[in-house]
Amino acid sequence: MDAIIIVLIILVVLVFVALIKTIQVIPQASAAIVERFGRYTRTLNAGLNIVVPFIDTIRNRVDLREQVVPFPPQPVITQDNLVVNIDTVIYYQVTDARAATYEVASYIQAIEQLTVTTLRNIIGGMDLERTLTSREEINAALRGVLDEATGKWGIRVNRVELKAIEPPTSIQDSMEKQMRADRDKRAAILQAEGVRQSEILRAEGEKQSSILRAEGEAKAAALRAEGEAQAIRTVFESIHAGDPDQKLLSYQYLQMLPKIAEGDANKLWIVPSEIGDALKGLGGAIGNFGPMAGGNGGGPAATGKEAAPRREQPTID
Repeated sequence: MDAIIIVLIILVVLVFVALIKTIQVIPQASAAIVERFGRYTRTLNAGLNIVVPFIDTIRNRVDLREQVVPFPPQPVITQDNLVVNIDTVIYYQVTDARAATYEVASYIQAIEQLTVTTLRNIIGGMDLERTLTSREEINAALRGVLDEATGKWGIRVNRVELKAIEPPTSIQDSMEKQMRADRDKRAAILQAEGVRQSEILRAEGEKQSSILRAEGEAKAAALRAEGEAQAIRTVFESIHAGDPDQKLLSYQYLQMLPKIAEGDANKLWIVPSEIGDALKGLGGAIGNFGPMAGGNGGGPAATGKEAAPRREQPTID
């Protein structure tokens, strides 16, 4: 009786193990390689799969997601015989689980070595300056070679990036000095351009100011002349409108004579020739006012004879 129970327990355990080995659950974005008696049978995709227990075995589980693998710095010699260390990052994805399992022993190591050799071939045809400034070109060339070589391994290389390109220390010092000299040169050029532009703007401003000042003075002179002309025209029209006689003009003429001699610096002044006509007109005006002022007294009006005006000679200081 005990032996039967033991046999039943063993059978239950075997059935349980068989069920476990029969049912295989593959996660999403994964694949599994099934071998029967050591030979490839099929590839299990994501989901629930049934296999023959104790006959079919799972050889390898492959992650089908995109993988990122950084490679350590690799010394590479440029065309001008300078050693630079280059860090690379590879973005790849397994597209065929069977080929990735059977076509290459270790596709990670194979990709790394292929990257190193291809990188040395590409950098060997470039000098240091071109290497430092041609990252996109190097990435494109490296990706093309890797994608073509890894295609038969069931692997697709999506991107290749150069993390860092480190030249020797002496070259870095020389490059820093060169960049510092270039920055100082650009700063001096920019400063000179600024001074030049400032002088040009200042000259333009002075020129514009002079032009505006001259235009202002010209307009002011024109307005001043126009005002004087208007004043003269107004005086002239007023005189003609008042219709002055010779007597008033002679009197005004004599009133202006003392103003000619004003000032301490006027040591000599010349009497114009027209003063005789003015005195003659003024004398005639006084003669007409004589009978009214003198009445019956003596004088030219009392005698009935017209007294001739006496022309006084102007004195010359």
